[in-house]
Amino acid sequence: MTETANQFKKAPKRKKEKTRSVSVSPEMRQAYADLIKQKEEREDYAKHLPSEKGR
Repeated sequence: MTETANQFKKAPKRKKEKTRSVSVSPEMRQAYADLIKQKEEREDYAKHLPSEKGR
C-alpha cells in the first residue's frame, strides 16, 4: 500500500544547472552563418540530383 501512495506524489524539483555561454566576435558569427547557408544550399541542390542507388 505504501508503494502505491508514493507512486502518485510529485517529484521534487531539480536544481538548475549553470549554463555556459561563449562570446563570439561578429565576424565569426557571420562566418558561421555563411557556412550554414552554404550547407543548406548544397543540400537543396543535392535533392534535385538523381539518386546513385540505380547505378
